[in-house]
Amino acid sequence: MNIALIIAGGIGNRMGQDIPKQFMHIDNCPVIIRTLYAFERHPQIDVIAVVCLEGWETILQSYANQFEITKLKHIYPGGENGQSSIRNGVFGLECDGYSEEDLVLIHDAVRPLISQEIISSNLAVSMRYGNVITGIKCAEAILESDDRLHSDSSIPRDKLFRTQTPQTFCLRELGKAHREALEKGITNSVATCTLMVELGGRTLYLSPGEERNIKLTNTEDIELYKSLLHTSKESWLK
Repeated sequence: MNIALIIAGGIGNRMGQDIPKQFMHIDNCPVIIRTLYAFERHPQIDVIAVVCLEGWETILQSYANQFEITKLKHIYPGGENGQSSIRNGVFGLECDGYSEEDLVLIHDAVRPLISQEIISSNLAVSMRYGNVITGIKCAEAILESDDRLHSDSSIPRDKLFRTQTPQTFCLRELGKAHREALEKGITNSVATCTLMVELGGRTLYLSPGEERNIKLTNTEDIELYKSLLHTSKESWLK
């Protein structure tokens, strides 16, 4: 079984809005619903679960009913940070009886432009290798700075990847990793891929992301999102 675990537990302070960014209405649709719809319409996704910000569970379910998101089966409570929110979702799936072999696609609720191709690639790569991290090769020159004011060193970009979501693992591996992290006192790793690296002993596999798969973090991202909603790739572009 393939499960989309959507992480929507954040408050979104950097956006400077009263409404959490995942629940903002843009182009007559809540951001989180556009995200859920991408997984709803993918034929290989069987179940959607959402880790939701406390107090917004009823609104989420109402939106799902209104927009006919029929695969949404579980809503789990958000945590104090991203790692704990993901952990709540993983442990929730375990408690609800899903198989250790089920694949879990962990995805940010505020990446609403995820394509069907990214989802398909995540499933294909993880079925072959056991896990996958969505990523994009770094095209920019990278400078290293300790104080954010000056730099005297650069990092070669040839081996660098900017990670996105989904990040896909079997439920057994996720449960094991989060229990190990608790034992080792690792409580605030920024993403599943960084948690796996911090724990060590795990090889991570990469799958191509897309520049359109943006994360809505600040107001500039919202403006870009609005523009991308109304653009499509020209037919002559490969």
